[in-house]
Amino acid sequence: MSAVFPPSEYQARVSAAQARMNDAGLGAILLTTEPDIRYFTGYLTRFWESPSRPWFLVVPASGAPVAVIPSIGAALMGRTWISDIRTWSAPEPADDGVTLLASTLRELVSDGKVGVPSGYESHLRMPLTDYDRVKAASGLTFTDDRGIVATLRMVKSPAEVDKIEAVCAIAGRAFGRVGEIAHEGVPLSQVFRDFQRLLLEEGADWVPYLAGGAGQDGYGDVISPAGDTPLVPGDVLMLDTGAVRDGYFCDYDRNYAVSHASQATKDGHARLIEATQAGLETARVGARASDVWRAMADIVGGGEGAGRLGHGLGMQLTEGLSLTSKDHTILQEGMVITLEPGVETGDGTLMVHEENIVIEADGPRMLSPMAAADIPLI
Repeated sequence: MSAVFPPSEYQARVSAAQARMNDAGLGAILLTTEPDIRYFTGYLTRFWESPSRPWFLVVPASGAPVAVIPSIGAALMGRTWISDIRTWSAPEPADDGVTLLASTLRELVSDGKVGVPSGYESHLRMPLTDYDRVKAASGLTFTDDRGIVATLRMVKSPAEVDKIEAVCAIAGRAFGRVGEIAHEGVPLSQVFRDFQRLLLEEGADWVPYLAGGAGQDGYGDVISPAGDTPLVPGDVLMLDTGAVRDGYFCDYDRNYAVSHASQATKDGHARLIEATQAGLETARVGARASDVWRAMADIVGGGEGAGRLGHGLGMQLTEGLSLTSKDHTILQEGMVITLEPGVETGDGTLMVHEENIVIEADGPRMLSPMAAADIPLI
């Protein structure tokens, strides 16, 4: 077996989906995206980076899922718990799995509709023309999946939480070594490259996401590519990583002051930690995502303009709920979320802070090592 978890983990996910499918009158769920297919199969590969081939998984209302995939993936899928693997030689523009998928759906769906994830954060990873052809060739009725897949993925099993906690620890060790790579005179672009190296040295499988910034008392944004400007005394350096281990992400950041910290920098960082702590204390079973947002927004300010102050986390860097004023999702045991307040530190500058937590029956638990109120110096 090459999957991250034993077959029982995936079988439990399928059973949970099928119970909901039967209640919703769905004869099958059709999945086309990497995280959704991996959620039910354990099929982990970076070959998804190529857009040339579509991949399909059919989860029927009863029985095991059926993989309908390009032949190049058969050997790896065969090392998961999935035994019914149907392949075609892809890419084949004239019929890129359309006939095979349509016949599989006809075989598996005797009653009910075919559900396809269609809500928030979903997408269809196949050509729309082929999707129309599959619907016509199968003769079945297609609809949304009633949010079943997203709802299941939002609540993590203990095994999933362990994976996220493990990659958080990897990032924590790398953050602890930032002083080795970042100091006055080093270009931010070099810091970015070296920090990815540290993450890999500490055990990450790969680093799909690295963001950050640097500037006096803060930075202008948190999504720009790193430039070649060297760090100077008084800069605040922020590194935000989405490193991956065994297919699961961490997503948190750390701020550092270069050589010395101004009072504005110290105050800004302390307020971020205060807001994070307020979010942590609020993030309990039964609370709403908007409640956690409010606890942090009241400290960092900005009102409705404070934006998203955290999100769900798991097989994707961001998934599921958003900590905003408008997201009233009820927190449940097993949800893994980020707390991500931001504060303005000057004209056009800001600082952000992020931690990862899991919601447990007796309260939230840190998965990332909580930062101290005092900003560290490098």
